[in-house]
Amino acid sequence: MPQTLPQALDSAVVRSWCSLALEALGREREEIDSINVYPVADGDTGTNLYLTVESASQAVEAVFAAITVPDFADTVRAMAHGALIGARGNSGTILSQLLRGMSEVLAEGRDGDHLARALGRASVSAREAVAHPVEGTILTVAAAAASAAAEGSRDVVAVARAAYAGARTALEATPAQLAVLERAGVVDAGGRGLVAVLGALVEAVSGQAPVRDRRAPRGAAPVMEPCSAAGPAYEVIYLLEADRAAVTRLRERLDALGDSLVVVGGDGLWNVHVHVDDAGAAVEAGIEAGRPHRIRITHFGTSGAAGGHGAAGGAGASGTQAPGDRAGRAVVAVLPGEGLARLCAEAGATTVLARPGEPPASGELVDAIRRAGAREVVLLPNDAALRHTAAAAAEQVRAEGIRVALVPTRAAVQGIAALAVHEPERRFDEDVVAMTAAAGATRYGELAVAERQSFTSAGVCQAGDVLGLIDGDVAVIGQDVRATAVTVLDRMLSAGGELVTLVLAEDAPEDLAARLEAHVRGTHLAVDTVTYPGGPQAPLLLIGVE
Repeated sequence: MPQTLPQALDSAVVRSWCSLALEALGREREEIDSINVYPVADGDTGTNLYLTVESASQAVEAVFAAITVPDFADTVRAMAHGALIGARGNSGTILSQLLRGMSEVLAEGRDGDHLARALGRASVSAREAVAHPVEGTILTVAAAAASAAAEGSRDVVAVARAAYAGARTALEATPAQLAVLERAGVVDAGGRGLVAVLGALVEAVSGQAPVRDRRAPRGAAPVMEPCSAAGPAYEVIYLLEADRAAVTRLRERLDALGDSLVVVGGDGLWNVHVHVDDAGAAVEAGIEAGRPHRIRITHFGTSGAAGGHGAAGGAGASGTQAPGDRAGRAVVAVLPGEGLARLCAEAGATTVLARPGEPPASGELVDAIRRAGAREVVLLPNDAALRHTAAAAAEQVRAEGIRVALVPTRAAVQGIAALAVHEPERRFDEDVVAMTAAAGATRYGELAVAERQSFTSAGVCQAGDVLGLIDGDVAVIGQDVRATAVTVLDRMLSAGGELVTLVLAEDAPEDLAARLEAHVRGTHLAVDTVTYPGGPQAPLLLIGVE
């Protein structure tokens, strides 16, 4: 019996679309990451898109958990809201606005005509959200999908297939539109992700996955370009509660501070993304506009340190092995203290010790990956400044036949969270995505003592002041270690949390761990605490909140 194709969308189709899009991005995440050369060659576009869609899918599942047959308009709005609050990176933020634009039209109607109009609204609203749109990017692919969808038949399946075909054609043309893509020999990573999402839409409405033309550009082995030394040093992302007028002023201020500015959202809740040199100023601008939260700051700069030091501990045989002799999967982690290195080594990781002021060079990471003796390796740099060093090491060993995935952990507590969900028995891509998600769901804090007078995002500090950092930015300046630690912990838990991880240096106050554990028990119900010794040379205090 021939299949009856839908004449209109419904909540079940939206649910299926989210699930299929998540599966598609899970399959293609690593390839998309590998061709990420614009706007910054930081190798995380596929992961960011996956996490953005994962948040959208979770929001839709929550609607179905509350109501057996939820209202269609409520379902598409939940999808858009989930993408907004979970948007990651430049492409993830734009994708969230594409879904929001679609939801605004689909909430009014579910037929093919509304789907075509929704794709048009999505393209326009996403382009308006970007301060300086560039052709040859996800915006170009979205515009082509909308244009193709507006032509011809108006039934749901035909519109979805037309949008997918238009997007694929536009994606193949992106290298001719953007010089950095042409030099690297790849298509745009964000556009590639959008094609995967639209392919999932075709499968959701038709029951058949579109046939992928293997002759199309896949972006294998791109010529990666390092981040320009003249470019902004930080990526700043935060959710912002503010009115539209305040956001208009915020756009102007952030546009003057940096580039890659994308502000998406509406109805009082916005997702702000920008690349800047002064991360503190970008956050301060958000504070003036409204209430920023879920603040994430990523440093693009490479440590590039020459010279080296010994690697500590680790699983796997010493020395190197030929690829044919390797077996299984391993995790390589950079740790800032001997106590953490021992802890992670006991959990099965190969570890590299990062002493204060002596970040490991790429050669040391290459040695550790080889020493792990595995065909598949997950690399945890656990420091934003090591990201490009780690990427260089991964690229070198890939040429030797070792499959390496770089999870962009920015602190040791994120590495611990990633290692905790590591399961070598499951598929490599699934394991990497689970570890990346666990790391991304972990906020990190640190206590340090100021060595000199300096201006920070929390004000001017003096030598000897205790600095409380949250997600890499100074949030608290205090005089007492215990009091400052409690303040930082409370701020980190203000947005919720289920598990607090404390890592204490050998010279931390003896009662600090007990005091913080008691504070969590007394003021934050249902939150567990686990404490680890950092050992000598570790940071004074590391805090993770999952």
